[in-house]
Parts: sequence; C-alpha cells; structure tokens
Amino acid sequence: MSVFDTLDYLKTGNALQQKSYDLLTAHSVLELLSDFDPILVGTIPIDIAIESSDLDIGCYWKDKNGFIATLHKAFSEYQDYSCQELDNGAMEAIVANFSIDGIAIEIFGQNIPTREQNGYRHMLIEHRILQVRGAAFREAVVALKKSGIKTEPAFAQLLQIEGDPYQGLLQWEQDSGVL
Repeated sequence: MSVFDTLDYLKTGNALQQKSYDLLTAHSVLELLSDFDPILVGTIPIDIAIESSDLDIGCYWKDKNGFIATLHKAFSEYQDYSCQELDNGAMEAIVANFSIDGIAIEIFGQNIPTREQNGYRHMLIEHRILQVRGAAFREAVVALKKSGIKTEPAFAQLLQIEGDPYQGLLQWEQDSGVL
C-alpha cells in the first residue's frame, strides 16, 4: 500500500495539501467516487504544485455509463462542470472538470485499475525521483512548471529523456531502477 492511497498524508502537509484535504473531505469527493477506486494523483500529493495546479483524481470504472452517471449526479451542480469522453483508439477515458471553492478538480477515469494508470505511475516515479534528487531538483521542476512546461516534460528535460516525455518517464524508471 502506498502513502498516496488515502488522503491522510495531506493533513500534515504544506498549506495547499491541507487545504486540499479539507476541501475533498468537506465535500466527500472521494466518498462519492468510492465505487471507482479514486486516488488523488498529480502534483499536489508530491509537493510540486504551482498556483494553476488542479486536484487530479484517478478512477477505475468497469461500467463507463455508470461512471458517467455518478459524475453527473455527484458533481454537475458545481461551478464549471463538464464531462467528456476521450477515445483515441489506444485509450478510452472519461474526464470531468469542475471547481469547488475556486479550486479546479479533474476526475480522470479509465477501464484500467487506478494503480496501473499512467497518472498514478508517473506520480510514484516522480515522487521517488524527488526523494533521491533532493530540494534543488524539486525547485528546478517547479521553476520549469512556472515557465509553462507541464510536469512530465519538466522531469524529462531535467533527466535528459529524449522523445515522448510521458512514455520516456516510464521507460526511465525501468532503465534506471529508481523504484
């Protein structure tokens, strides 16, 4: 079990992590998604969030229509709610976006167990890299993010990973044995 499998670590984290914990628990966001193995993923859990970062929640659905119905029922009344289906042939996903108390939330669901989804896997890899590489590396990632570079491309740039940064990060994990 990973420290990220519950929200408990957020209670004693930085101010944004504590605010995220309060918001997610006060609005029962993960409880409303409990049938879909929800896990908070992305930059907030690993403390590399910037001002524009949102709360990303990965979910696993077996019944796409049931997942969509749950999203609409639970979150459609929130500000800026939208829900879309993504299907590029290789990947099918449902993405819902909305805001609670001015904080953007994105729920990303696939018919892939949450802990096998790339968002969760990337977060674990990035977390381990941050632990190994230290504060200066973390600051460099955050600086690149503030300049407009997304998370995985920022890591790829700093680690000198060529090609697709999303696949490259997964391959880097295998090649380097970081985890």
